Amino acid sequence: MRKAGHIVLAPILNTNRGIDKLDPDLKRYAFLGLTHHHFEFIRKADVCFFYNKGGYMGNSTTMELGFAAACSIPIYALEQDKEEPCRNVMFDFVTGTVEQFVSDIS
Repeated sequence: MRKAGHIVLAPILNTNRGIDKLDPDLKRYAFLGLTHHHFEFIRKADVCFFYNKGGYMGNSTTMELGFAAACSIPIYALEQDKEEPCRNVMFDFVTGTVEQFVSDIS
């Protein structure tokens, strides 16, 4: 998407499992910060693309999907959700490939 000239606001993905060893209060604020950081990026977006390869969306992604819908931001998904039809109705577009998504928004 960047190669096509788009600004991409990608979420911070927590891959540092050291966060699990924090005291409960610090752990809570670390995850609160990550969650609000993702919400802020969604709020700034013209469109929101969920890369849900294999049709999987976890709890955090589901929350972000609802936030994007509440902000009236067009929602693209790579694939239909395999587990929950309620998530599928929130998608405005299902693209099938990243290339198709880039073509759709260009």
